[in-house]
Amino acid sequence: MARFIVEGGTPLRGEITASGNKNSALPLIAASLLTDEPIILRNVPRIRDVREMLEILSGLGADIEELDPHAVRISTADVSRTDIDARLSREIRTSLLFAGPMLGRFKQVTLGTPGGDVIGRRRSDTHWLAMRALGAELTSGKNGYGLRADRLVGGEVLLDEASVTATENALLLAVKVPGRTLIRNAASEPHVQELAMVLVGMGARIHGIGTNTLEVKGVDRLRGIEHSVWSDHMEVGSLLGLAAMTRGEVIVHRCAPNHLQMTQAVFRRLGVDTVVEGDDLHVQASDEYVIQDDLGGRIPTVKSGLWPAFPSDLTSIATAVATQSHGTVLIHEWMFEGRMFWVNTLEAMGARVVLCDPHRVVVVGPAQLFGTDLRSPDIRAGLALLGAALCAKGTSTIDNVEQIDRGYEAIDERLRGLGAKIERA
Repeated sequence: MARFIVEGGTPLRGEITASGNKNSALPLIAASLLTDEPIILRNVPRIRDVREMLEILSGLGADIEELDPHAVRISTADVSRTDIDARLSREIRTSLLFAGPMLGRFKQVTLGTPGGDVIGRRRSDTHWLAMRALGAELTSGKNGYGLRADRLVGGEVLLDEASVTATENALLLAVKVPGRTLIRNAASEPHVQELAMVLVGMGARIHGIGTNTLEVKGVDRLRGIEHSVWSDHMEVGSLLGLAAMTRGEVIVHRCAPNHLQMTQAVFRRLGVDTVVEGDDLHVQASDEYVIQDDLGGRIPTVKSGLWPAFPSDLTSIATAVATQSHGTVLIHEWMFEGRMFWVNTLEAMGARVVLCDPHRVVVVGPAQLFGTDLRSPDIRAGLALLGAALCAKGTSTIDNVEQIDRGYEAIDERLRGLGAKIERA
């Protein structure tokens, strides 16, 4: 098990390039099952989740060739197995994304119980209900799920929640299902849009991309494609937060500016000003950040929401940034009941935070943080704790950094390039 040893107090300064979006790369890897022609994906982040998705594909019989450190060629022409490795399913939640394309291709699939971050209950019912609406039958047990269909036919799918992965799974199935499928209450995050656009490039017929209603007309065959994965706007927001917490000045290249407006607005409310010039995000140094009160001097709220609202994945880093801003703010993360329990660690470092309930935290800043022994509970909270360690007085150790590695490529090396005093042990 790896750990980071971090000496705090050094402002981050310099330039860094955002990685490819892992939340785009993972469904695109699953989409390779929809064609017998090769697909080439570029700008793929070298992270644990991507490796595990490719390992699952390889176990099914796919031919995978690494073209360079961030490009992969995938051919699934020889895939014949329909059972997803149960051990690997438990390692990564997005193993769920193989269900749709496997069902569409082979009319059956078996997979283990999906894993992923422990941030509260993460139901998978929405996936199965969507597939059932198109003709699939589900069997489930304590060790996983089985899906089969004698006949798939287009129909109306009403998602009971606007789940990103359920929307992606429904798309990955519907593009090969005969007839017209209407997916209502669909998620519209950038990575969902990217998947849909790539599928269109492969020959799928999808209308309503970027909206909450997707119309899909099934086709018999999809072709291969070469695609460069869009930049990860979650990573950009995380880097923004780390630069601000250390009072640094950083330029983030390939910042996906069209996906940053709400992130910039929320961090501006926390006192952090940023400027986008072309494809670059400039995080400007400041000696003081001041939280913007609501009208009448009322305490403001930062609340996560569905796209294009502030993303849930950035509430952890926003909480950490708020500990370094003057004022009081309520952070409201309503999606996952386990996402905010990590803030007691911030309190142990010296932050003034009150966990009101599983979904709400009051932060009063600024506070001098002090280095201590930490443990990464999940991808996003782990990165937020890394930011806290970088701005703390003294040395911190962060255990279980494999969680951070699942979502951020070589983050220790890249932060050292910005002057961070961080070592992996």
